Amino acid sequence: MTEQTGTFVVTHAEADSAIVRDVETAQVHTLASNPGVEVHDVLEATVAPDPPLEVTWQVVEIDDRRSIELVDSDLEPTQHSKELAADADVGDLLQEERAGTGEIHVFRVPVDEVETAAQDVLEDEETIARAARLEAVRVEVRRAPDDGVLSVRYLPD
Repeated sequence: MTEQTGTFVVTHAEADSAIVRDVETAQVHTLASNPGVEVHDVLEATVAPDPPLEVTWQVVEIDDRRSIELVDSDLEPTQHSKELAADADVGDLLQEERAGTGEIHVFRVPVDEVETAAQDVLEDEETIARAARLEAVRVEVRRAPDDGVLSVRYLPD
């Protein structure tokens, strides 16, 4: 095994260890020590096998560190998001780039499942990984329960 440089999301953190996941390859690395990270932190870093057994990893260098804020918003999706979803079938996902950076994902879901879908997005580890890939620091989940529309906004700040 050799050093690996990439973007990692912290999926588990304790005082003396942590688990990070490469957001591009989904490879999981158990760290032999915790370099001061918390769950949902995103690291632009280099990791390497921890000698002598090389069954765990160590952080060699951290180039950047940021946290991803998950926001369960009480706002409804924007009018534009609702218009995008108007012609979509239940189960469809529509993705649109934001002006500048980030993305907006709009889902059509059954009206009685909007709240469950919102909670699923907020609890899904992949939401954080996607935010890391998009260089977002804030993920905002909005819902329109009466319309069956859920929007997930990946925001740079």
